[in-house]
Amino acid sequence: MKRQGRPETIVTDRLRSYGAALKDLGRGDDRETGRWLNNRAESLYLPFRRRERAMLRLRRMHTLQKFASVHASVHNHFPTERHLQDRNAYKQARAAALAEWRDLFADRQAGGVGETETGSHSSGSTPG
Repeated sequence: MKRQGRPETIVTDRLRSYGAALKDLGRGDDRETGRWLNNRAESLYLPFRRRERAMLRLRRMHTLQKFASVHASVHNHFPTERHLQDRNAYKQARAAALAEWRDLFADRQAGGVGETETGSHSSGSTPG
């Protein structure tokens, strides 16, 4: 606050602990709690909320196990080395790999749907 100076008002939501903290700082009277005044602060928190929501999908152990097993088997087939490529090259390589994967999977589905359902498929869990 030294660079910008002392703010005229401090915008918070209606949580009581904020008021108590502001009183400790000697700023208890400078607090505003309006319905839409806190939108700027809430929008700064949005990336964290997005990440939290993504993690909530994997909270159940069964869902996490399904995701991890599929992700590992697919990810190992396409070593992208993302840290060595720029974004455009990475996206092109990823699109080509995904197209190849879809072709292989479509061929497998057309040729042997019954095999995968009865459990008589090859030792690996990946198509091809």
